[in-house]
Amino acid sequence: MSHYKPYNGPAAGWGALVSVTKNWLGSKNAMHNIRAMLKTNQDHGLDCPGCAWGETPEKGMIKFCENGAKAVNWEATSRRVDPAFFAKHTVTELLQQNDHWLESQGRITHPMRYNAETDHYEPTTWPQAFELVAQHLKNMDSPHQAEFYTSGRASNEAAFLYQLFVRTLGTNNFPDCSNMCHEASGIAMSETLGVGKGTVEFEDFEHADAIFVIGQNPGTNHPRMLEPLREAVKRGAQVICFNPLKERGLERFQHPQNPFEMLKNDSEPTNTAYFRPALGGDMAAIRGMAKFLWEWEKQALANDGAAVFDREFIAEHTSGVDEYLAELDNTSWQHIEAQSGLSLAEIEMAANMYRKANRVIMCWAMGITQHVHSVSTIHEIVSLQLLRGNVGKPGAGLSPVRGHSNVQGDRTMGIDEQPPEWLLDALENRFKIKMPREHGHTTVKAIAAMEQGDIKVFFGLGGNFVQAAPDTPRTHAAMKNCDLTVQISTKLNRSHLVTGKDALMLPCLGRTEIDYQMSGKQGITVEDTFSMVHISYGQLKPFSPLMKSESAIIAGIAEATLGKHPVDWKWLVEDYDRIRDLIDDVIPGFKNFNERIAKPGGFYLGNPAAERQWQTTTGKARFMANALPESLIHQQISDTGEKPDLILQTMRSHDQYNTTIYSMNDRYRGVYGMRDVIFVNKADIQRLGLEHGQKVDIYSLWDDGKERRVSDFTILSFDVPQGQAAAYYPETNPLVPLDSYGDHTFTPTSKFVAIKITPSKALNAA
Repeated sequence: MSHYKPYNGPAAGWGALVSVTKNWLGSKNAMHNIRAMLKTNQDHGLDCPGCAWGETPEKGMIKFCENGAKAVNWEATSRRVDPAFFAKHTVTELLQQNDHWLESQGRITHPMRYNAETDHYEPTTWPQAFELVAQHLKNMDSPHQAEFYTSGRASNEAAFLYQLFVRTLGTNNFPDCSNMCHEASGIAMSETLGVGKGTVEFEDFEHADAIFVIGQNPGTNHPRMLEPLREAVKRGAQVICFNPLKERGLERFQHPQNPFEMLKNDSEPTNTAYFRPALGGDMAAIRGMAKFLWEWEKQALANDGAAVFDREFIAEHTSGVDEYLAELDNTSWQHIEAQSGLSLAEIEMAANMYRKANRVIMCWAMGITQHVHSVSTIHEIVSLQLLRGNVGKPGAGLSPVRGHSNVQGDRTMGIDEQPPEWLLDALENRFKIKMPREHGHTTVKAIAAMEQGDIKVFFGLGGNFVQAAPDTPRTHAAMKNCDLTVQISTKLNRSHLVTGKDALMLPCLGRTEIDYQMSGKQGITVEDTFSMVHISYGQLKPFSPLMKSESAIIAGIAEATLGKHPVDWKWLVEDYDRIRDLIDDVIPGFKNFNERIAKPGGFYLGNPAAERQWQTTTGKARFMANALPESLIHQQISDTGEKPDLILQTMRSHDQYNTTIYSMNDRYRGVYGMRDVIFVNKADIQRLGLEHGQKVDIYSLWDDGKERRVSDFTILSFDVPQGQAAAYYPETNPLVPLDSYGDHTFTPTSKFVAIKITPSKALNAA
């Protein structure tokens, strides 16, 4: 029964235990899954298939969070999507089901091929599947007529083989999930610090005097982060949150593994200050903090007072400070206040908290990276940290908190449509073949190329591409233009149903399952958000004898396409140590990979910026003097001639990870049994002449002649800042224009969608 009931409890606690128990029992594989959950994030256990948050150093029986347990149980289900299932259902019938229903049907057990004449998937064999892919790839006029997508689930070993295969084929067409999330982080940090990864390690959180959490919801997206935030508050550190929505995980946390806290039904705060900027206003807020620091530094210089800036660090380690300070002077307080959505008093308070802390960590996620000016915003965050030397010292630094468990590792392994020259040189030197140098397609460019009919083959290594991508109807139509679509997957999702003229569904082992190859049981490796590399061993018997590992599937296709060039693909897969030896030869930081990975907890890849070694164009950390945007409203929104009713951000529910929807509930927001909802401030609902609970249609503004609309959404009165709205993806991805993407990143602007809301047409017609 769908309903809305505001939630007043803390994050985690009893609610998490109840939810995990329901999810565990609902897997229909409860007794087997206990072993998998207890071995999650343990030495010689499995690395959590959920988020990329680092493993805590302490030992204990339980090292998983609510969403980690859900990820394990969701994957390790006893439900089967087998040939009998596909004989019963046509693809057209399955397309009518929602995303939660599709994935809840269970694990794919057999390689399947789509028959367009019968509209059914039918079983095929692995050799036939490999040969079909090879035939299509060989028949292309150019290797650039194929797209090779990667989700953040793929292991380092699979990702390395994948990029070697694709580059040997001759293209850098690697659209991946990084394009849709942290692309701006990698670009901005590479430009300013010389490294596109976070500079902090897990233990730095124990020593920070202040932690800023910006545009991020750890309570849902990486719940294990809540404990270090709570512990920081308990020891007297400041935890300052910048988020338009009041997220429960950033307010209070009840530790499910603390018996006294649970018995008392008590909880602890996870912040000391909470600021609610306008959507897209974070750059202005950070600029305001930097401007306050500069005003105080000028006063100190005039009065011979104590320095506010770390002058020695700036002089020795940075470039561009004069231009940046001039930009601070040129930015008016009026512009800062209007664009940030915060009062100057609030910004001054945040600046004071920053000033008083000797060691500061700044964390952020998609609330920062999915805007037009995301790169400039991260430049601003870096510059603020540089002013007080908060990079390259214990307890301080920059931490873009990654999403899926190995999204950072995949990029390290070379899943990159714009590969660095050193990587291509290293591959050429090791394998004695020429590597393609042309930049490939991002996700957005891949969709555009498919839309234009330029792509013959789409290959998906995990994920749910058609639902994760923006502008859903356009993405679906583009995918159908392909001659062949191939999906390597564990469970049924909508990407299997939006097919090319021919289509394959290839079942792979999940993270929870034992991977047996010729030499015995294999481990795979992943890299977390702190650049720690861990080995992961599956714990459960494979669900179907016909499942193959991702590495084995890639090797099978590579051999069918390329033979034993430039490596013996199947020989490599017989023992993953052989793949890791190749990684050792090519990728910096992986020397003696096989020996180092045996150490409990894995090993740290290192980060030159954390050692104050700056691999930038100036040889120093760079201040970047960017002007604030004149307006956050894109010109193509203004050109419609309409004024938006609200600015929408898309987001996850609490029972969701990326496009995987564990249930139709969102406990922390009090929503049960429904997802087609939009959260709006009560005053805005009244202003628009609407009512709480009313059914509405939503359309977005973009001047390209295309209508983008979703219908029959329930409008809910919620604690959202006026002028803003929030709704779940993928349900509202149809509203995100394909051509609305970040400067330099091509990341969809999913956190800033200009919308109009009207009473539901369907109800009016009825």
